[in-house]
Amino acid sequence: MVHSAYDCFELLGGFPTKIDAIESYGSKLFLGCSDGSLRICAPDFAGAELSPPFDPHVLRKEQLPSLETIAVITKAKGANVYSWDDRRGFLCFARQKRVHIFRHDGEGGFVEVKDFGVPDTVKSMSWCGENICLAIRKEYVVLNATNGALSEVFPSGKLASPLVVSLPSGELLLGKENIGVFVDQNGKLLQADRICWSEVPTAVIIQKPYAIALLPRRVEVRSLRVPYPLIQTVVLQNIHHLVKSNNAVIVALDYSVYGLFPVPLGAQIVQLTASGNFEEALALCKLLPPEDSSLRAAKEGSIHIRYAHHLFDNGSYEEAMEHFLASHVDITYVLSLYPSIVLPKTTVIPETEGIVDMSLDASHLQRGSPGLSDDMESSLPPQPSEFDENIALEFKKVNHNTLVALIKFLRKKRYSIVEKVAYEGTEKVVLDAVGDGFTSTRSKKSKKGRAVAPINSAGREMAAILDTALLQALLLTGQSSAVLDLLKGLNYCDVKICEEILQKGNHYATLLELYKSNSMHHKALKLLHQLVEESKSNQSQGNLTQMFSPVAIIEYLKPLCATDPMLVLEFSTLVLENCPMQTIELFLSGNIPADLVNSYLKQHAPSMQGKYLELMLAMNEIGIPGNLQNEMVQIYLSEVLDWYAELNAEQKWDEKDYSPTRKKLLSALESISGYNPEALLKCLPLDALFEERAILLGKMNQHELALSLYIHKLNLPELALAYCDRIYVSLVHQPPTKSSGNIYLTLMQIYLNPQKTTKNFKKQIADLVSFQNTNIPRDASGTSFKARVGRATKKIASIKGAEDMQVGPSSTDSGRSDGDAEESNEEGDSTIMLDQVLDLLSRRWDRINGAQALKLLPRETKLQNLLPFLAPLLKKSSEAYRNFSVIKSLRQSENLQVKDELYNQRKTLVKIASDSMCSLCNKKIGTSVFAVYPYGKTLVHFVCFRDSQSMKAVAKPRKR
Repeated sequence: MVHSAYDCFELLGGFPTKIDAIESYGSKLFLGCSDGSLRICAPDFAGAELSPPFDPHVLRKEQLPSLETIAVITKAKGANVYSWDDRRGFLCFARQKRVHIFRHDGEGGFVEVKDFGVPDTVKSMSWCGENICLAIRKEYVVLNATNGALSEVFPSGKLASPLVVSLPSGELLLGKENIGVFVDQNGKLLQADRICWSEVPTAVIIQKPYAIALLPRRVEVRSLRVPYPLIQTVVLQNIHHLVKSNNAVIVALDYSVYGLFPVPLGAQIVQLTASGNFEEALALCKLLPPEDSSLRAAKEGSIHIRYAHHLFDNGSYEEAMEHFLASHVDITYVLSLYPSIVLPKTTVIPETEGIVDMSLDASHLQRGSPGLSDDMESSLPPQPSEFDENIALEFKKVNHNTLVALIKFLRKKRYSIVEKVAYEGTEKVVLDAVGDGFTSTRSKKSKKGRAVAPINSAGREMAAILDTALLQALLLTGQSSAVLDLLKGLNYCDVKICEEILQKGNHYATLLELYKSNSMHHKALKLLHQLVEESKSNQSQGNLTQMFSPVAIIEYLKPLCATDPMLVLEFSTLVLENCPMQTIELFLSGNIPADLVNSYLKQHAPSMQGKYLELMLAMNEIGIPGNLQNEMVQIYLSEVLDWYAELNAEQKWDEKDYSPTRKKLLSALESISGYNPEALLKCLPLDALFEERAILLGKMNQHELALSLYIHKLNLPELALAYCDRIYVSLVHQPPTKSSGNIYLTLMQIYLNPQKTTKNFKKQIADLVSFQNTNIPRDASGTSFKARVGRATKKIASIKGAEDMQVGPSSTDSGRSDGDAEESNEEGDSTIMLDQVLDLLSRRWDRINGAQALKLLPRETKLQNLLPFLAPLLKKSSEAYRNFSVIKSLRQSENLQVKDELYNQRKTLVKIASDSMCSLCNKKIGTSVFAVYPYGKTLVHFVCFRDSQSMKAVAKPRKR
């Protein structure tokens, strides 16, 4: 016996006659005795003999206690079983092979509804909703009370009598030998579980939450909860009848009557809890009346806690956590079972979420459990030497299972606690706004991943305890990815405790996410940089190299560009050298001002400034400001000047030597246009770096000087020709007043007058630089270029020049006569570079004005040498003349066609008939002078037309 659900008392003992039948009505018992008498027993056990005329073959409904006859159903004569539906007032009974259905009319009579035939005599019957369950022969069937259709359920058994018991829910319990089967109102099986009695019952009574069965030698009480365990056994001899009373179960023997009175639910719950049957105790708690809701909650919470400790001590950790969760106990109570979990200190006493039974054993409140060690770290605690490996592995498995159960518990509790924190934060903001009249409300910006809530609020501290414990449990079970997911979302982990634990376990990726979620970006980046450096120094740790590469710093910095650009600049210098392209993309994608980046690099990482400007120009040439372009060129130039000074001191300088920096300088001078060529020209030495000087002179439109450098200083005609090509292409789309072909004529003059060009070269350069000295632009700080590149100007002599000799594309387009050309040729014909001129004419004949080129050539030039130049030129000219002639003829033909069309349009014919009317006066035109409106055939008298025009002029308003 599990516990006492019923107390057994003897109600009647030593009855004079044998009891053949018994029934209960209210507080009275009706006993049918073997001598044919009916005895009514009241609570005081007084008896009264009644001997009314009684026909055993007629069912009577009599009013108690006078037992007067109310109604008689004559068709019930010979009925052997019946069933009454008290809810609807329907009566059904079986007589021979028919089932009759009657309805109570509400006044004491019965009205027949229907009757149906059945295959055999009915042995047992009961209403089941709208249908009737019947036991016929050896099987159960369901009779449809509407149409009489029968549907088989299952056989009733070979030895035992059929048994049909109606449940309060409208379902049925059908007996099959010693098994009770549950079916619905249609006869379908409800569940696979069965009530298994110890013997075949002769009667069953349902009194929630128990089923009481009458067995041959005892009364058996079983729970209606799966698996229907045995609750109590009442042993009585010669039991014949079992009936249900209002508040008890009546058991009738031959000469005595016993009453089974239910034990109060509270007492049963105490018994079950004390005996460790917690499931039954919780089930009984749900049956407590609604008015005792507080008592019910208290008892359920106490039972859940006791049950949870019982399960925890027996290794059912997850089930234990489910009951802790159902008890609404504070999480700190559960965490007391885990001494290895470090919890943050709290200043607010947490409110008890559930009522904890104070009668619990003190051992339940200790930080630990009999089945667990005091140390639950990821590594096994030291075990005695006599323990073998199997015991150690089993111990580790137990620790792991307890932590897994804790994780599930904390995750289920987390949602409600986080919601509480959010509610507290919202309530605080609203109270501040209302209380201060929207004047003293302070904007409390929380850190990333945190809700706005008072720091010392109970919900906030409870959330910190939960998240800190959850993080440790996840780490101890090896769920690193779950820890990262926790930190990436909304969390309240205690930074100090978690930081110490993560550092101790070398969980660097998780530690970085902890810093990030708490906006400790400087600390996170410092750690990340340290890890990157360690990865470089220890290449054997392949995982570190893969996880903590310089790219990781860039990825971390990307979200910070908009909020903390200075922090981005501080740590981007650490990766600019290793990942230059990604770093520049970081600056560009983060919309960090280029001036700010350049200024920071110039101050803290000068070696990286040039690389930044170079890459930025390569990626975004249009968007880079002119001052940054100028500064980049200055950096290149300073490095080239240092390199030149070093080689010149060793007397190893060669104008045709190109260092990587010099190549970058030449490329920058040619490709970009944001620098100041006049200022840069001052820094160049007079006897070196002629190519750079030529490019700068070209930017200043001093084409003649630039070409002279290519020809006479560098001796590189190809560079001179390429220079002319660039100028020509750049001027192709200029207005036609500028002849782009004259740049080639300038090159021809330099070839044809080398001695004169060389003689005046130095003077022109000096005059040019001297003129620029008086107009050197200053930067925003008021310092000159010389001050900004002082290291270069210390090594290079100052250049003083003269006037600005602007050599435009049209500067050579003069009206010199053949005599002037002859004079020039006579002056330097000994050094004339005629071969280069002829080569230029043959290669660029289509870009040079032929007439002007012939004027510049010496008279001694042979026509045979000019054939490569003149042949394609004349061919092109003749083709052009022929094309233009054709175009002229086509234009003339088109002109004639237009004129012919004009004449045809002017030949408009207007016919005046006798019925032609004036559109203004509606009179016939006749022989009067008329007018015709253009683009139509509207006819008017000329006089009418003139009058209408006059009226319009008069009606037109005057302008004010």
